[in-house]
Amino acid sequence: MLWWFWWLWSSPSVFVTEAGEDDLVAMAEIHEASFPHGWDADTLHKMLHGGGMFGLVARREGGEGDPLGFVLVRSTGEEAEVITVATAPAARGKGVGRALMDEAVRRLQRDRVARLYLEVSERNAAALALYRALGFRKVGERKAYYASHVDGGKAAAGHTSAPPLNAPPSALVMELDLG
Repeated sequence: MLWWFWWLWSSPSVFVTEAGEDDLVAMAEIHEASFPHGWDADTLHKMLHGGGMFGLVARREGGEGDPLGFVLVRSTGEEAEVITVATAPAARGKGVGRALMDEAVRRLQRDRVARLYLEVSERNAAALALYRALGFRKVGERKAYYASHVDGGKAAAGHTSAPPLNAPPSALVMELDLG
């Protein structure tokens, strides 16, 4: 058990692969720990088997053990959308989200998708930094979109805030040109 904490403390490489049925429970636990209204394994199963959807999971290097994070992406023609991306709390800041997004972008480029969109809370400083580093740019805003994040919901924890914390954060719509 001590090796697990050492691994989380260091910043190892992660291995990204296709999400499978055996990953759904761990994915649901990660989502629940990351958002005020987490999705259960059944919901994730239905999403993964919906048209145009793919899911990726990140594990420690070598691909063993439970997922450390996951991303769900829906692709339709020349456009795709990140439906959700989440990292286990103990694995945050270790490059898991970056590895997941890098692989999702590679797959979409391989499939000749031209643009990738996502929505992110204006208070999620870590995610905003990652998306900007990947080349995403803000193309829109949905004011007060995340009403469930008011009063310190899980997704608001650790985020910086521009508006007062009692006001619902806006969703920033971001786009990445994959061409």
